[in-house]
Amino acid sequence: MKDISQFKALISSENFSGLNVTIPYKEQIIPYLDYIDDLALNIGAVNTVKFLNGATIGYNTDVYGFENSLLSFIDHPDLIHSALVTGTGGASKAVCFVLKKLHIPFKTVSRSNGDLTYDDLNKYIMKSSNLIVNTTPLGMYPYIEKSPPLLYDYIDENYFLYDLIYNPEKTLFLSEGIKHGSKVKNGYDMLILQAERAWQIWNQTEM
Repeated sequence: MKDISQFKALISSENFSGLNVTIPYKEQIIPYLDYIDDLALNIGAVNTVKFLNGATIGYNTDVYGFENSLLSFIDHPDLIHSALVTGTGGASKAVCFVLKKLHIPFKTVSRSNGDLTYDDLNKYIMKSSNLIVNTTPLGMYPYIEKSPPLLYDYIDENYFLYDLIYNPEKTLFLSEGIKHGSKVKNGYDMLILQAERAWQIWNQTEM
């Protein structure tokens, strides 16, 4: 869709059972839905829509996907001193929700509306944040030659870099992590896990 305002026309022209929502509509779609699951409402982002008895119901399965994928990556939340989350959109909201649940301190970083701007970053912030999660589209087509403008020279083998992007498999962000000896993970496992959860939601007869 060129604009979220086309959503109503789309769902009236097709007989959907469910659909997924991605960048940039995870927040924008909320006013167009009849009901919002409590978790999705708390997060402020919807990535899964179920159609039931003529009504649209919004859910968030990114939380499930990210949490389980992250825990398989870092082994235990106690390994993380603090986290930086690049981006403040719908995917970022799900990531921040999980970090809060796991009691991992974090700051969001963006050009203008995060806890920090990229210009605010310094050696102290980078050295105290050994988990960095990219939720921006930087690294994904057509931005494959770009990465969040972080101070990568301060990261090392004690860092975990997680990119929600899964295509390409290795973004410039993850390549920087590999170059500095960090542990890296892309968003493929999260994609699979959130999709399996969405499939369960679509196939439940009652919610």
